[in-house]
Amino acid sequence: MSQLFNSADHTGIATIRTLAADVVGKANSGHPGAPMGMAPVAHVLFTRFFNANPSHSKWFNRDRFVLSNGCALQYILLHLLGYKLSLDDLKAFRQLDSLTPGHPEAHHTDGIEVTTGPLGQGFSNGVGFAIAQAHLGAVFNRENFDLINNYTYVFTGDGCLMEGVASEAASLAGHLQLGNLIVVRTSHVHISIDGDTAVSFTEDVTQRFLAYGWQVIPVEDGDSDLDGIYNAIATARREKSKPTLIRLRTTIGYGSKQQGTHGVHGSPLKADDIQTLKAKFGFPPDQTFHVPVETYATYRAAAHRGAELEAAWTTLLAKYGKAYPKEHAELTRRIAGDLPDGWEKSLPVYKPGDAAQASRKYSEIVLTAITPKLPDLLGGSADLTGSNLTKAKGTVDFQPPNTGLGSYSGHISVMVCVSMVWVQLPTAWRRNWLALLNLNRLQNFVSYAAGAVRLSALSKHQVIWVATHDSIGLGEDGPTHQPVETAAHFRAIPNLDFWRPADGNETSASYLVAIQSKETPSILSLSRQNLPNLEGSTIERAARGGYVLYEVEGKEDLTIVSSGSEVPIALEAASKLKSEGVKVRIVSLPCWSVFDKQDKEYRLNVLRSGAPILSLEALSTQGWQKYSHEQWGLPAWGSSGPYQKVYEKFGITGTNIAAVAKKVIGFYQGKHVVSPLEKAL
Repeated sequence: MSQLFNSADHTGIATIRTLAADVVGKANSGHPGAPMGMAPVAHVLFTRFFNANPSHSKWFNRDRFVLSNGCALQYILLHLLGYKLSLDDLKAFRQLDSLTPGHPEAHHTDGIEVTTGPLGQGFSNGVGFAIAQAHLGAVFNRENFDLINNYTYVFTGDGCLMEGVASEAASLAGHLQLGNLIVVRTSHVHISIDGDTAVSFTEDVTQRFLAYGWQVIPVEDGDSDLDGIYNAIATARREKSKPTLIRLRTTIGYGSKQQGTHGVHGSPLKADDIQTLKAKFGFPPDQTFHVPVETYATYRAAAHRGAELEAAWTTLLAKYGKAYPKEHAELTRRIAGDLPDGWEKSLPVYKPGDAAQASRKYSEIVLTAITPKLPDLLGGSADLTGSNLTKAKGTVDFQPPNTGLGSYSGHISVMVCVSMVWVQLPTAWRRNWLALLNLNRLQNFVSYAAGAVRLSALSKHQVIWVATHDSIGLGEDGPTHQPVETAAHFRAIPNLDFWRPADGNETSASYLVAIQSKETPSILSLSRQNLPNLEGSTIERAARGGYVLYEVEGKEDLTIVSSGSEVPIALEAASKLKSEGVKVRIVSLPCWSVFDKQDKEYRLNVLRSGAPILSLEALSTQGWQKYSHEQWGLPAWGSSGPYQKVYEKFGITGTNIAAVAKKVIGFYQGKHVVSPLEKAL
């Protein structure tokens, strides 16, 4: 007989299982099998170990929980613990505008830390949480003031572990020795949607994680061995130099007639099966959404413990303020979400006579200038630091202290050749850990991370991605590395600012807006080749997303709107045409989404009616129709060669654009031309 658990615990576990059946059954949509199988480990974790305060879900030192595969389980737990999620909310699972959407969404439901569902993404978020805790603990903790010491728990399954992003994140977590990370892998007797995982997934996961440097703890009976589950979590918490994988063997859909089969994975249980299930656990078969009083009492006791822990932590924080006033002020500033006063004054400002440099170099200069003013600006680079120039001078790498390579208080992490994890780690990092993040990669390879970028935008995570080598301007590496299509893709993602600055001031402006945008991620698309500093460019003007860089006297014959490295080419074309008496305005449009937020009068003054507008960009022309009547860019893939020759091949030179401009002017001659921004809707 267990000394740790009693009948109330078994009732609580049965409650989770029957609620899972009811929640999915009423919605007639969802995954009942996973929460039914994971009910015991969920109950043990949340009633015995998990430290959080449901009455104040944003308590800073709370434990973090990530349900990587995303299902109704988390909603059930939140309701039982007393978060702002009622039984009626559970009944509205997967219904329009409910607090219980099909998969957990951050900023939508109280107690949800990160948006999960797409496999592997939540696992990576968990690693991001653990990195952030290790960093902030190293920065702020002092002797007798262990302020930041929480754990991150992740529930994951075989589906997540099949994804490459989970492997990348797990490898990095092992290297970084993240002892604060505990992952529970529920293996539902080898079940996937297509049936037995033997059809595709037969690797030895234990050996894989041991090779990554993880501690692996097996629990063979995850259906009923509560003591074994408890001991595994307790052992995991004692390991301080390795992340832990608890390999938990469970039965999917436990208690159902279809338990242990893929039939209970993604489909509701039949009505008679639900009634039999309830009877088996001693619940009224004819009652739906039944929660015994003793179950509420068990979970509210856990919530009360969390409230007491927060109260003790708040007292400790006040004492910390007296002992370490400077550190206390910095920590509380970050908790409040404020930026340091006057940080923006450190942004570099350029004049037209200043030396031309690649916008990736302008970015490095910005980072070096602002990092001392923004100690919460952290970075990561996918083994390309020397190429994307994202290590601010004087900073230390984020590394385990015993490696001699850096420390946990370091400001940049070298993520060796990671792809999706490059993006998914910081979405969690920023979500709860008060860090402004810049993560860096060649722009073409951001495509690997597109799913994670999308989730960060959906989740309103403030992350800055520095994506260098932004066009055919990278030259010799050729079309395999030239991202002709990625700008169109990322510009189409809602709540994502895609910046393509044309010079130093515009680069500073992109950082200014990105750092001030607390609920919007940003991609900074930067050049390999040198870009001159332009007459008429200022941080203030560029921060509006688009502006008139070069104006003409009187009525123009044409406006050329461009971004990034093609803006100087547009100016060259305008200069050639001016000598022939042709008046051409130049508009720089570094960020479409920011420009779209400006008032209509401003936008129509920039891209006004009365003359045709030609867009110019060394990328796909897709999307430019919104801002121009005619478009010039890449018709297909780029080419390998010196970048000047590649530009010549595709007609992106001052001379050719001048010729293209004449054709456009001629076509629209005598026609009534209305700005493309003038729309009925």
